[in-house]
This record gives sequence, C-alpha cells and structure tokens, in this order.
Amino acid sequence: MLNDKSILITGGTGSFGKMFTEIILKRFAPRRLIVFSRDELKQFEMAHEFSKEKYPCIRYFIGDIRDKERLYRALQGVDFVIHAAAMKHVPASEYNPTEAIKTNIYGTQNLINVAADVGVQRLVALSTDKAVSPANLYGATKLAADKLVVAANMFTGSATRFSVVRYGNVMGSRGSVIPFFMNKRKEGVLPITDPRMTRFWISLEEGVNLVIKALHEAAGGEIYVPKIPSMNIMDLAKAIAPECETKIVGIRPGEKLHERMIPMEDARHTLDMGDHFIIKPDHELFNFKGDLSAGKPVPENFEYDSGTNNWWLTVDEMRTMLRQQGWGI
Repeated sequence: MLNDKSILITGGTGSFGKMFTEIILKRFAPRRLIVFSRDELKQFEMAHEFSKEKYPCIRYFIGDIRDKERLYRALQGVDFVIHAAAMKHVPASEYNPTEAIKTNIYGTQNLINVAADVGVQRLVALSTDKAVSPANLYGATKLAADKLVVAANMFTGSATRFSVVRYGNVMGSRGSVIPFFMNKRKEGVLPITDPRMTRFWISLEEGVNLVIKALHEAAGGEIYVPKIPSMNIMDLAKAIAPECETKIVGIRPGEKLHERMIPMEDARHTLDMGDHFIIKPDHELFNFKGDLSAGKPVPENFEYDSGTNNWWLTVDEMRTMLRQQGWGI
C-alpha cells in the first residue's frame, strides 16, 4: 500500500520520525518520503544518515505546523501523513502554556484542515497515555488534539481518513527517563520520584509498526492502543544501574503515579483486537464505516492502566531490550 506513494511525517527529525524513516525505507519503496520539521540542524544531521544520494525518494522540508501556508506547500501531492510533531516536555509546557497550545492544538488543526483541502488519503496522529484524564497541560493539549483528529472524519466533502495511535513511554526517546538514568548513573545516585510509580513501555519499532498498521487498516475515527507491558520505576532503576543508590525526590507537578491509556468511560465503545485495542468514535453524528467484526467488546468496567496491567516487564527483560537497542547496560 505504501509503495509508490508520497508520505509526509511531521516532527520527522525526532526519535519516532527517524525510526519511521528507517523502517519505511527498508520495507517499502515510496515515491516520496518527506521529513517535515522546524529544526534545520537536526535535518542536516539526519540528511547525512539518510541522504538523497542513497535514498532518492527522501525530501527534507523546513517548516512549522503552526504555519498553515507552509503546510499547503508541503502537502501538495501527499497521500499519507503521520503527525508526530508536538511540544512534549511537561514542565516546559506548564511554564509556556500558550506555546504548547499553539503547537499541539492549533498546529494539529492546521494540519487537519490542509490535509482535507489537498486530498490526503489518510492521516495518522500520534497520541500519548498522558491524554487520558490529563493532569498536566501537555496531556490536555494532546487530548484536544485527539478529539480534533477523530472529529475531522465528520468533515463534509472530505475523503481523508483521520485516526489516532496512542501509546505509552517510548524506550530511549529524547527526554525520557532511560537516557536520564543512564546519565545519572555516572554520579552513583538515581533520583526517584515515587517508588510506587509505573509506566507503560513500548519500543520505537513497535510504535512504528502500529502506525503502519493504522495506515493500512483505519477507516477513520479509530484510536489504536497497543497491548504493551508496564514496569515499576524501581525495577527500571535496577535494570539500568543496579550498583547505584536511589534518592526519593517526590512527584513533579503534573505527574501521576500510574498512566492510563483507556479510561472506564471509553470501555463501552472499545474493542479487543488481539494484540491491540481500538476505541471507536462515540458521537451521534458519526457514521463509522469500519469493519471491526473481528474485535471483542471489553468488559463494561474495563480500564487499561499501567498500575493494574496484567503484563509486566522484569528487570532482565528490560536489560535485554535495552542492549538490543544499543544501550550500554
């Protein structure tokens, strides 16, 4: 399906974007693969790894999703859009709320409108567990973005299919706790917010695979949620630096003890698809056209929470996964 197609990824120089680019270039033969981001240094560095000489289909576009005119230019002739651009840092979003709103909400709105106007076939937006019952501004902006993407399928006259992929913490992504712990182990002490804290974990490759699945299958309006393991923060510390002491520093503003990817309120329209869940759109005006007959309804009181998850990573399993990804554990 992706062969001889034009694909654009916003935030394409980030951790996800680089892995997505690598996998697409290995598995498929796109006509164009457009890396869209606002950081010219990261594009310069990425162009050395994925050069036009080696991959003639690749294009690098400097631009910001806040700039609607630039999006019109970038999306001309594009078949598929992956929306990974976002302001993700929780404390930075709390301190600069208007900037997070401009990027995560208004930027997503721009992308939706332009994609519909120019005839993009499908758009898949990346979401986060922090969008569920948000306790911080970042999560609130991502919840709003999710709502915008799902509601976009009700556009009159638009053939574009809009869907969402929501997952938890990505192993080794920039700004995550794993590189933070790797750096802190040099000092011999790992700061721990709360020993009870748990998080969902997914590898970059698993995240990309789910996005590709959504590109192939989504009818529009679905929120894809992978079945992934949880891990306690103390076990993560043992996996990364068992020789280090730990120091309890307290939960940061806007943090939760546990994250949730499916709230109980969404259980009535959530289906278990085997290796993932799908949250169907729940709106009286929405005419959902997808075939989800293979799915099984989840129990009425179902919640998908990192603290009550039935799949947990052990210390040894996390070490193995980190070694496979090139971390010096």
